[in-house]
Amino acid sequence: MPFSHTIPFETSSGCVCWRGGCASNGNELQSFLQGPVAARLNDTEGSEEMSSHLRGLSLTGMGVQALEEVLAAEVPEERDWAIGEALAEAFLEAEHEVELPWNSERDKRNPFASLPGADIVGLQRDGDSYRLALGEVKCSSEAQSPPQVMGGRSGGIGHQIDNLAHNLGTICQLLKWLLPRVKQTEHEEAFNQSCTRYFNSGLRDLTLFGILIRDQEPRETDLRARGNALATILQAPTHCLLHALYVPFPINELPGAIKKGGLS
Repeated sequence: MPFSHTIPFETSSGCVCWRGGCASNGNELQSFLQGPVAARLNDTEGSEEMSSHLRGLSLTGMGVQALEEVLAAEVPEERDWAIGEALAEAFLEAEHEVELPWNSERDKRNPFASLPGADIVGLQRDGDSYRLALGEVKCSSEAQSPPQVMGGRSGGIGHQIDNLAHNLGTICQLLKWLLPRVKQTEHEEAFNQSCTRYFNSGLRDLTLFGILIRDQEPRETDLRARGNALATILQAPTHCLLHALYVPFPINELPGAIKKGGLS
């Protein structure tokens, strides 16, 4: 991991692995939250690109003032699920060589909206090649184990990963979304390799991630039932990782932790 941690459990069945990771609240976690997580949450790259472009326009004094007012009015993202997604994305980039070519924050026309589809849509390096990386992210402060977000026929993470593996309509839509975002970029060849592997394997060569952000004591029961269930329906060369990331403070304090770079 990109920060100090312990692994309280790790089990596998077939092509599915489920693992826990307890983050230690130290300088490494603070740097990770303030750096990669904050950058993904706030789309720092996209914001800087827009600011630079608009400040290069031929503006009057009034125009410059108006522009700065608009830039200063950007709404900070503080919803638990969005912060959880940013944390999961930064974690997958740092720990599992997942490349996320596009920050989905740029697709939101309403700052308070969420986007349909998979939470994680990217490409994972695998040796000298790449494969598709799709996944779902959930946050839960529930005391019970497993938390409700792991189950359910439609909203549970197990059902959603099954959908990413087998719903060809979903796959088609995700590829349709991703292609124009990688076309003529440094990611285009990785995308082509990932799709080639996926199709040539009979729609099985991809990685599926289920990331659970928790602020409770680590328990394998958070993941075990979903892991065993997915092991009965997924087949190699599909890879599936369920990862419970246990943070050392309440999930509802993540916004403050990211702004400050962590909690003391």
